[in-house]
Amino acid sequence: MQDSLFPDADTPPAAPAAPAARPDAVTDVAPVRRTSRSTTIEAAPPDPALLALAAGLPPQVRLGTSTWSYPGWAGMVWDRDYSEALLAKRGLTAYAQHPLLRSVCVDRAFYRPLSASQYAQLAAMVPPDFRFVVKAPALVTDALVRGEEGRGRQPNPAFLSPELALQEFVLPALEGLGDRVGALVFQLSPLPVSLLAQWPRVLERLAAMLHALPPLQPTAPDGVIAVEVRNPELLTPALVDVLRGAGATYCLGLHPKLPPIEEQLPLLRALWPGPLVCRWNVNPLHGAYGYEEAEKLYQPFDRMVDPDIETRTALARVITGTARAGQKVYVTISNKAEGSAPLSVRALAEALQPAA
Repeated sequence: MQDSLFPDADTPPAAPAAPAARPDAVTDVAPVRRTSRSTTIEAAPPDPALLALAAGLPPQVRLGTSTWSYPGWAGMVWDRDYSEALLAKRGLTAYAQHPLLRSVCVDRAFYRPLSASQYAQLAAMVPPDFRFVVKAPALVTDALVRGEEGRGRQPNPAFLSPELALQEFVLPALEGLGDRVGALVFQLSPLPVSLLAQWPRVLERLAAMLHALPPLQPTAPDGVIAVEVRNPELLTPALVDVLRGAGATYCLGLHPKLPPIEEQLPLLRALWPGPLVCRWNVNPLHGAYGYEEAEKLYQPFDRMVDPDIETRTALARVITGTARAGQKVYVTISNKAEGSAPLSVRALAEALQPAA
């Protein structure tokens, strides 16, 4: 049963041909954009090729991006240029009209907890079959209290607090998003050395928090609780035991701070059968601390700059195996993965199409 999650190595889903090497040999450039001062946002005209790709995906596979407020997506997601502020406020409705974008990661919940009414506003902007991936607030998932520059200043007394996880995250998300909840992700920020040395105690706190959460299914039938980490030392059987015992899953984190997909798969095998939650964050070319470098290099996020064929092909295989077993799939992709998240979603959808 576990092996069915990963198709045989000799029959992987077709991957797009590797493009010419950089520098400056970029592909998949968005159409010329037009600027608008409108206060409403229109979706890009339907693309028959995208509609065909969407029709070829299993219904339980939901792909999306990390947030949606990028003017550079004009011609791909929006019909023209809009301001970032307007997109952040009103762009989700147009985003959800894209044939392949059936999910989105609400990253801003990580920086400040959202209220039930704020979640409800988001839910009202998308169709019934859309599902949200939401990051838990750093208030709960970061072991350190950080300054504006991101440096840890002191221990966070609320780290993995069951009460705050429930009141500031899970209950408001369930109340506001309802059955549009897809995955609620507790992404543990990098742990300081002092806590890494006490990992068993951290696991106890994680287990206590997860067990304090209510079941999602009565409100959100497709809902999943997932835990993502940033320290490779934490990818252990002990973490699997905690997740399995609490009915949670592991969020496959594609980030340079973690090993590649193949080295994370033992956790998914140990939790099989179960859903796949994946957040594809940063291209490994930029290293563990290259987020800002990728941000600057890839702006305005309107083209594929550094295609990561290896990661995309491996991810497509895991998605295919999970979907074939009838399990739910939530994959969200950042602009920092390859240069343009909507184009990465399209390339991944192409890799998931059945062989002719």
